[in-house]
Amino acid sequence: MTMIASPHNPRLKSLRRLQRRSERERSGRFVAEGEDLIGAARRAGRVPLEGYRLSGSGLGGEGFHDVLPDALKTISTLASGTRVIGVYEQLWSEAAGPLCVYLHGVADPGNIGTVLRSAHAFGASCVALGPGCADPHSPKAVRASMGAIFTVKLARVLDVRELPGERIALVPDAAQALREARDDAAGARTVLVGGEREGLPPAIVAACERSARLAIAAESLNAAMAATVALYELTRQASDAPASSRVRAS
Repeated sequence: MTMIASPHNPRLKSLRRLQRRSERERSGRFVAEGEDLIGAARRAGRVPLEGYRLSGSGLGGEGFHDVLPDALKTISTLASGTRVIGVYEQLWSEAAGPLCVYLHGVADPGNIGTVLRSAHAFGASCVALGPGCADPHSPKAVRASMGAIFTVKLARVLDVRELPGERIALVPDAAQALREARDDAAGARTVLVGGEREGLPPAIVAACERSARLAIAAESLNAAMAATVALYELTRQASDAPASSRVRAS
């Protein structure tokens, strides 16, 4: 590979354009930065369309372009800079069970990435995004996913009737606790989580088979944390499960 020395190199200019959502949507590509994300992509069997690395680092393997430090800084979205960057194809699928998470109006890309990470941790089959959601392929969302962007299926959904199985709306004023929904439900399920301020629209809640709440002391919970707790409630094993099977935080 040829050494890239100038920040005005056409390849780097093209890479910088991927920082814009409109360009990511137009091209169907996105960027992952750092050794951890590049490693997660490799373990998931995802091959970069192109790659860039700090000259002399040897990161990324074959096919990565070596870039001088000053030029590499111009394509990084990290304040501290990065040593390796990969460009990947966006992969979208249909919303699928047996356990799907639907997000509606979740505008913070960090929350989107965190939900992807939680979906991966608890074995959810899909994260479906409805109207008003942030781009799951934005740099902030990709970082927050901690590599789950490469392993969890993503879907776009315009009508909640596309969602698999029983639809459970997560709302603060439901009479039923989510653990009851976990105990009663059978087959595929989708848990629906609303945006940070407005929650789920009444029409969305009305289209669900049931509503459930999280048993919390406060009035509300961050959207990503609510989704995480809901996934835990819907997937956790009996309380006497062996310690070796429990999830460890990192």
